[in-house]
Amino acid sequence: MLRELLSDSARRFPDALAVADAGGETTYGELDRLADRYAAALREKGVGPGDRVVIWGEKGAWAIAVMQAALRLGALYVPVVASNPLARLGLIAASAEPALVVADDECAAKARAARWAGAELVAFRELESLGGEPPVPYDAGPDAPAYILYTSGSTGTPKGVCISNRNALAFVEWAAGELEIEPGDRLSNHAPFNFDLSVFDLYAAFLAGASVHLIPEEMSYAPAQLVRFLRESRITVWYSVPSALSLMIRQGGLLDGSPPPDLRACVFAGEPFAIHHVQALRKQWPPVRLLNWYGPTETNVCTSYEVTDADLARSGPLPIGTACSGDTVTVEADGDGEGEVVVTGPTVMLGYWGMEPHTGPYRTGDLARRDDDGDLHYLGRRDHMVKLRGHRVELGEVEAALAAMDGVSEAAVLVVGEGTRARLHAFAVPEDGARPSLLAVKRHCAERLPKYMIIDRLHRVGDLPRTGNGKTDRARLLALAEGGEPR
Repeated sequence: MLRELLSDSARRFPDALAVADAGGETTYGELDRLADRYAAALREKGVGPGDRVVIWGEKGAWAIAVMQAALRLGALYVPVVASNPLARLGLIAASAEPALVVADDECAAKARAARWAGAELVAFRELESLGGEPPVPYDAGPDAPAYILYTSGSTGTPKGVCISNRNALAFVEWAAGELEIEPGDRLSNHAPFNFDLSVFDLYAAFLAGASVHLIPEEMSYAPAQLVRFLRESRITVWYSVPSALSLMIRQGGLLDGSPPPDLRACVFAGEPFAIHHVQALRKQWPPVRLLNWYGPTETNVCTSYEVTDADLARSGPLPIGTACSGDTVTVEADGDGEGEVVVTGPTVMLGYWGMEPHTGPYRTGDLARRDDDGDLHYLGRRDHMVKLRGHRVELGEVEAALAAMDGVSEAAVLVVGEGTRARLHAFAVPEDGARPSLLAVKRHCAERLPKYMIIDRLHRVGDLPRTGNGKTDRARLLALAEGGEPR
C-alpha cells in the first residue's frame, strides 16, 4: 500500500531527511507525525474512506503530508497546481466532488476573496489547529483508488485519471529497483504533483528511505537556477521532461565544467528528447546513467530505454525501449510495421473519474514501430497524424528531422489551414545564436523527408511554449502561426 511506504521508512529512519522544500528540511519522523496530525484533522472535518481531498497550492512538505493523511483515511487525494485559476479548480471540483479542499495560505486567501463556493475549503495551517488522536490506518486494499491526476481533456474539460495502489506500486517498485534507489539517494522533484512524473520522485524516495528535493514552481524553467539546484542540492537522481534539460543545456551551462559530482542517473520522459542533446550528455557525463521512459498518465511508465555509447552514432530519435513495470506493450501494426501502442498490465489505470471503469488493454493513441532489436520507436500521436495534399504526414517525423539540424535546439511542427490551403509550419528554437533560414531548413528536410513533408513556413522562437506539465503547447503555437509573420 502506498501509505505504508512513508510510515515504514519513518520507523527505520526517523531522523533521516525525507523532504527538502523552500521552507527547509523535514525528517521522516516529522513527516510521519505531520501526516498523522492531518489525518486526525481531516477525519474531524468528516473525510472518510472513498472521499476525495483536493490539495491546491505550491509544492511543499505540507502537501505531501496531506496526501499521506488522505491515504491513511482511505480517501483519494487530488493534487492541483497553485497556478491553476479558480475557474479550473471549479471544473476539477465539479468532477471530483471533494469532501474538502485543502489549500496553502495564498490560494486559500484568493478563493475566499472571490467567495469561491465549489466545496468546503480550509488552509492547511488551519488543519494544524484541529486535535484528536491519529486514526488507525484504513486498509483500503491494493485495488482501491489512491489518487486522481487531472489532465487536459479534448473537450476542454479536465479528465481525472484514477490510479490505484497497485497501479502506482507496480511502477514505483520497478523504477526503484531499476535505479537501485538507496537511503543515501537524493531525488529531485521537478514535476508538479498533478503530473505523473512526480509519483516516482515521492514514492521511490519513501520506498527506500531516500530524500526528495522539491523544485519550486517558479524555478521550473529557470535554467541557471535549475543547474545550481542540481549541484548545490547534491542530487543523485534527476527526473524531468526533456524540455527542462534542453533549456539547462542551452541557457543554464549544464554541460560547462565537470559533471555534477553526486549525480548517478538522469531520467527523462514526457516528450521526445533532441538526439544531439542526448549525445552531448552521454559524451560529457560518461559515468551517469541516462534513461528514456515512456508512458501516458493512464499507464505511468510502461517502457524504458537506457542510452549507451552506441547511441552516439544515432541520427534519429532515441527508442522508447521495451516493456517495464510488469506491463505488456504491443503494437497493433499495419502493413508497414507501424501501429498503435497498446498496454496491458498492473500500471493501467482504473479509469477516468466519473466514468465507467476501464477494463482490458489501454489504447494509448500513440504510434510506434518495433525494430530488429525489439525496441519500440515512438512515431507520434494518432491525432498528430495529418493528411496533407493527399499524403499521410506524421508531424513527429518532421520534428525529428528538424531537431537533428545544426543550429536548431528544439522544434515543433503543426498544420495551419485546411484543404488546399493547409501548410506545414515549423517552430524552431535556434541554438548558440544561430538563425536558421527557411531555405536552409527546406534543404535540410529535403535530404531526409519526402517532398510533401517539407515545411512551408518557419517561425524562429526563443522557446517553445509549454503546458503546465511542461509539454509543447500546440494551441499557443497555432495562435502564433495564425497571427505571426513567417520567416
